[in-house]
Amino acid sequence: MSALRSNQRIDLSVVIPAYNESERIGKTLVSVDAFLKKEPYNYEIIVVDDGSSDDTVELVHSHASTVNNLKLLQLSPNQGKGWAVRTGMLTASGRYRLFMDADGSTSIRHWPQMRSVLDEGADVVVGSRHVDGSMIRVRQAPHREVLGHAFRRLVQFLCGLSINDTQNGFKAFTARTAERIFSRQSVSGWAFDVEILTIAKELGYHAEEIPITWIDDDRSRMRFTAMPRMLTDLLQIRLRTVQPQPAYRLGETPRLITLS
Repeated sequence: MSALRSNQRIDLSVVIPAYNESERIGKTLVSVDAFLKKEPYNYEIIVVDDGSSDDTVELVHSHASTVNNLKLLQLSPNQGKGWAVRTGMLTASGRYRLFMDADGSTSIRHWPQMRSVLDEGADVVVGSRHVDGSMIRVRQAPHREVLGHAFRRLVQFLCGLSINDTQNGFKAFTARTAERIFSRQSVSGWAFDVEILTIAKELGYHAEEIPITWIDDDRSRMRFTAMPRMLTDLLQIRLRTVQPQPAYRLGETPRLITLS
């Protein structure tokens, strides 16, 4: 297992939220590491286990000898994807911070383009399935696509966001931007993406979308039973003024473990 390159500074933090992902996260860890170890900068991969009841933690530990600079952050009990991402992004130390889904639906190969856009002045970069140049290699079921379209229209109406794809789980930030945005996040569930983009807009940050190639995984953790909560969260996002939040909730004791 190689150590960090000589200057020890972390250039890129990759945050991967995981809840019962033992069947999918191993392949994603290997592919992310294989790509980044060819790049000329230091990186860390932070898996945020959100109170999994399967073998996710053991699976992550099993990659300690093969995946460079792998870290594990454990939350208990389950807090929700939004809170797992928030905790990981505020724990990260990279000057760029990217979060991505454990299923690898969007490949890490899109990161260099994201970095170029950040270096050109953007504060937030969103991997999008709904801009020119994007490619969906495996589509969602038709009913999910219809619901997704309706949700996007509702987000645009309620929150005034011009982002075409708020929900794709592949977004990158500069460190300062990430710290200011995620410290104000309060939504812990699936609508957190809308909240962080709304916060970015209210803070005057410049967000851009890049086209991505996307592969649907029909084992998505998002269920229709989550829709009422998402709608409630959207209304709260629309009505409230963003303010800094406590780093952790009362009683939380997240534990960061450096595995390699």
